[in-house]
Amino acid sequence: MAQSDTDQLHSLGYAQELRRGMRTFSNFAVSFTIISILSGCLTLFLFAMNTGGPAVMTIGWLVVGFFVTLVALGMAEVASSYPTAGGLYYWSAKLADQAGGNGAAWSWFVGWFNLVGQVAVTAGIDFGLSFFLNALLNLTVGYPVDPPHTILLYAIVLVIHGLLNTFGIRLVALLNDVSVWWHVVGVAAIVVVTVLLNQHSRTDIGTVFSKFVDNTGDTAANPWPGPLLFGIPLYVMLIGLLNAQYTLTGYDASAHMSEETHDANLSSPRGILFSVVVSVIFGFILLVAMNIGITPDKVFTAADGSAVDGYAHALASPTGVPPAQIWIDAIGQSGGIFILFLVVGAQFFCGMSSVTANSRMIYAFSRDGAIPGSSFWHRINPRTRTPTNSIWLAAVGAFILGLPYLYSPVAYAAVTSIAVIGLYVAYIAPVFLRLRAGSRFQEGPWTLGRWSRPIGIVATIWVIFICVMFLLPQAQPITINTFNYTPVVFLVVLGGAAIWYAVSAKNWFKGPKVQGSAEELAAIERDLEMAEA
Repeated sequence: MAQSDTDQLHSLGYAQELRRGMRTFSNFAVSFTIISILSGCLTLFLFAMNTGGPAVMTIGWLVVGFFVTLVALGMAEVASSYPTAGGLYYWSAKLADQAGGNGAAWSWFVGWFNLVGQVAVTAGIDFGLSFFLNALLNLTVGYPVDPPHTILLYAIVLVIHGLLNTFGIRLVALLNDVSVWWHVVGVAAIVVVTVLLNQHSRTDIGTVFSKFVDNTGDTAANPWPGPLLFGIPLYVMLIGLLNAQYTLTGYDASAHMSEETHDANLSSPRGILFSVVVSVIFGFILLVAMNIGITPDKVFTAADGSAVDGYAHALASPTGVPPAQIWIDAIGQSGGIFILFLVVGAQFFCGMSSVTANSRMIYAFSRDGAIPGSSFWHRINPRTRTPTNSIWLAAVGAFILGLPYLYSPVAYAAVTSIAVIGLYVAYIAPVFLRLRAGSRFQEGPWTLGRWSRPIGIVATIWVIFICVMFLLPQAQPITINTFNYTPVVFLVVLGGAAIWYAVSAKNWFKGPKVQGSAEELAAIERDLEMAEA
């Protein structure tokens, strides 16, 4: 099996530089871990409580889950044909050429969208982890809850994740396998705590699916964009879908890890699809349980001395993390801290895996000469067979993207929007190009058959829609502190990429490179094996 994987990689133009140490379950595990319902669902829970509330969280999750599954199906079919670490940008180059387009240009822009989205999703995951870790330390040792202390934790987390990835793929694969079961135990524990052991009355299921909340700002006091956007419940519901859409990202990791996976042309597409389907199911259970666990009774006291229900009490939590307050209200502080520990552990695994996938994309994109300093970022550590320099570029890039939180309370939501748009544009480009290629597409062993076209069309329409939605304002009034800087980030980064391509790169970037002849690829592999020995 390993030899056939290597032969196929040679046919795509690349040497087997990375070590194949992952099986099908580990490939699934890395995407499932990056999706991490205990990360995305819960780190954006405060945003979701204010932007649509329980109804949008639960029903919206199912709507988003359906369309994301279609996107995953389209990606999985293409992944089966081209199992390479480059993933999306490599696919786009090959498919655009088959469709009669400019493969190099498609590859360039898809690669940059993917790179920005992956850095942003790493930032979103590890920043969310830092919020929850901050709350855990606040409850246990009194660690302050404020932006500077959160940023310090964020830096420490990124360093640890960089170190773990530097040690090699075998350790990462082992931790990803553990992560799957950690997530299952974590979701089960939350369901038991919020639904079965709750010491207060619970919200009935009908209210969970019907309660709509809009805390995005005072429309009457803010004439623009007030009634134009935020005065319309449908608009608030749509931007509230960010919680689900952001959570269900990162499953392209199964493609980026294909050069380190056995039977990659089957394992990678299965990893993409199953990670999404399993996450949709468990995520729905988690969100329903969390909202059931919020007591509707006014049994808590607010800061002003008034009696408030569980929803208001969670929103005003001194930890800054409403889910932690929900668990504490349900079973007491000690039990709540234990659940918070389980969640922090799951988020830690998630961030580690995101750095892994991010670094492989950087490695592949620099291998093809598309990143400044490509020869440096593409280097492989001969002892661990990992792209060490790319790992640390991913960590530093994520840290820089999180710094605006020091002055902007909505910076985290903006980071998640950047992740969604960057990744989903990159996700849907090869699916769209697969449609254009038609019968010229060279199918792999995992194929959608006659369903490929309708699935691709619906998936493309959905991604265009959500990209427009998440560029729009998310809170009012619009000030320097509440501004959604997602459009600015894409304007700067992708505008720069466009200018660079027009002025220079179009003359030398020809898309994915061929590293050499079969003999030259074999020589590269022999050199690595000798250095490793």
